[in-house]
Amino acid sequence: MTEVSKAFGSPARGNREIVALDRVSLAMSDQEIVCLVGPSGCGKTTLLNIIAGFEFPSAGRVTVDGAEVRGAGPDRMVVFQSPALFPWMTVVENVTFGLRKRGVGPSQYLPEAARYVHAVGLDGFGDHYPYQLSGGMKQRVQIARALVNRPEVLLMDEPFVALDFQTRVSMQELLLRIWYEFHPTILFITHDVEEAVFLADRVYVMTKRPGRIKEEVFVAFPKPRTVDVVTTSEFVAIKDRVLHLIREEMLGGPGIEVVDAGEQRHEPA
Repeated sequence: MTEVSKAFGSPARGNREIVALDRVSLAMSDQEIVCLVGPSGCGKTTLLNIIAGFEFPSAGRVTVDGAEVRGAGPDRMVVFQSPALFPWMTVVENVTFGLRKRGVGPSQYLPEAARYVHAVGLDGFGDHYPYQLSGGMKQRVQIARALVNRPEVLLMDEPFVALDFQTRVSMQELLLRIWYEFHPTILFITHDVEEAVFLADRVYVMTKRPGRIKEEVFVAFPKPRTVDVVTTSEFVAIKDRVLHLIREEMLGGPGIEVVDAGEQRHEPA
């Protein structure tokens, strides 16, 4: 992604133009997990939608494996916040939907479905319908459905935000185990700084709107990781750095300290 900007509205039509993204440049290496964090409304989801091909940039360009993105495609699969499953289809039918639409036969898609259903821990649930699954299980189906297409990039838009704490932690560990087995390239959006540092090789911190890249933070912990890493001093130091950068944006820049609710005090920079 190079110098990507995105504006909504058209002054020529009497609409006030809102700049969501301003000259955003970022790169992802093969088999890397990159997390995006930043204040609410900073353009994280807009950026993901541009990479997915759901929206087009007002300026700049996005390439995947050297080819410019000109629309949605199976090389970029999205895992959404809410499980976008077909309620009339079983787990296996949901997972294999894309393969079947492309004309792949059952002799090929059924073994692939079994492989990915097993990878996300849903053995024995292949014939179940979405209404028979918990929220975490539905998200597992979404992940399997995306991975079975073997995309160049897996795009994840706060996929665990609606889950309870214990389920969320187990899903984070599951994602790292899946990464260790299949090594997908992942762009992961989250508001949870601890989640970002736990999952990522690199964390991009965005500014408030218009969204820019404020800082790139490297996370050097080897993978696979377990939740034990979150209590280490190294993890806490990286988490504190990312939190400080976001707090800086939310409070208007360096030198502002929250004293109590509704009150701010300016400190020397």
